[in-house]
Amino acid sequence: MATQYYTASSIDGFIATEDDSLEWLFPLADLEKTSYPTFISEVGAIAMGSSTYEWLLRHAVKLGAVDEGKWPYSQPAWIFSSRKLDAPAGADIRFVQGDVRSVHTQMKRVANTKNIWVMGGGDLAGQFFDAGLLDELIVQIGSVSLGHGKSVFPRRVFSPVLQLVSVDRVNEGMAELRYKIGKANQAEDA
Repeated sequence: MATQYYTASSIDGFIATEDDSLEWLFPLADLEKTSYPTFISEVGAIAMGSSTYEWLLRHAVKLGAVDEGKWPYSQPAWIFSSRKLDAPAGADIRFVQGDVRSVHTQMKRVANTKNIWVMGGGDLAGQFFDAGLLDELIVQIGSVSLGHGKSVFPRRVFSPVLQLVSVDRVNEGMAELRYKIGKANQAEDA
């Protein structure tokens, strides 16, 4: 079991535009031809912030629309938000707030032997990192520059905490970097 931050980033380090759009990402690669299908099959629980969740509701589920779709994940999802948000029918959504440590304990119990995916945003992943709970950082770097936006990982982290494990070329528009996060140095550098 590992707690993983799996995400995509522009070449200048942003996961979303300033208005939380991910539209820049979709032309870069066919999701089924990336590591995602294998990755998601190994996930037993998902953590996400409210901006990521609301983006999914608007763009993937289209909650309340005539063409409303289904929640795209079978895994239970913990949504970190201080606001009351709607949930799609049939989705295993758990709204939480506060320290990630106690929520992580719940997630581990539910995930059993599978991985925990910290889906986003970057600050939520940073909170898991700060608490010493993040094991891996997997970033698909797209061949676009956004100029401004939401940072992929808004933390100061110096070597040797992030240990590069692999670099894979997805296609001409994207590469995947996989880092192991060294626990011994994580707390003092966070």
